[in-house]
Amino acid sequence: MARITCDFFSETLMLNTSMTVILPEQTANQIGMQNNKRQEQKHSTLYLLHGFSDDHTIWTRRTSIERYVVELGIAVVMPNVDHSFYTDMKYGKKYWTFISEELPRIARSFFSLSDKREDNFIAGLSMGGYGAMKWALNKPDQFAAVATLSGVLDIASHTVVNQQEPNQLDATFYNAYGDQDLKGTMHDVLDLIKKVDASGGEKPKIYHACGTEDFLYKENVLFKEVCDQTDLDVVSTFDSGSHEWNYWDYHIQRVLKWLPLT
Repeated sequence: MARITCDFFSETLMLNTSMTVILPEQTANQIGMQNNKRQEQKHSTLYLLHGFSDDHTIWTRRTSIERYVVELGIAVVMPNVDHSFYTDMKYGKKYWTFISEELPRIARSFFSLSDKREDNFIAGLSMGGYGAMKWALNKPDQFAAVATLSGVLDIASHTVVNQQEPNQLDATFYNAYGDQDLKGTMHDVLDLIKKVDASGGEKPKIYHACGTEDFLYKENVLFKEVCDQTDLDVVSTFDSGSHEWNYWDYHIQRVLKWLPLT
């Protein structure tokens, strides 16, 4: 595999930003790493999103994602979105437009990545688990599958700012959304699930996991309850674990095995 740190200018953000990209490399002689698949077409791609305290480097620093995808022969694109919650911020930059429109276009212009829906997948953890669901449900024609690990899935409940004792997270949500009520909007994945189910369009497969000791456990249970009322193809797992990398490292391996690769 090739791992590339790609620094580039974003017209949407009006600044230089970065993404880490893993690309398949056909090899039979690298010890412990063999990918003998012939690459005759553009690469299938997993967009892998980071959480609140992280950046585009974190998945390669905390897991063996590069090693995990070797035999699959897929590319992995990991962008940097700061504390944006994958939105066009009220008081900040347009990260939703960047992530959902500009990033795929730029990545495909730099690298040999497929633009076919059946070849594209998205996953993320915590804030990135929310971002993955938000992206896939707002644009279900772009992805065949989406995975959320310990995701912030009831976003409306988090944007009620504690005026008595505001904290850094309150300020972050306010910068992202202002004082907007997010229920029923494009930001509300609990509502988007119902809308995608009722639509006559594409419906991505969903992988959903959260640890039973995670502080986001209750809202992930709520997410499953909403999913259970739909006909969507959803795999939900609640197993022992908290909001930490051992859990996410284990489940990203399960996600890779679950992906509907063609």
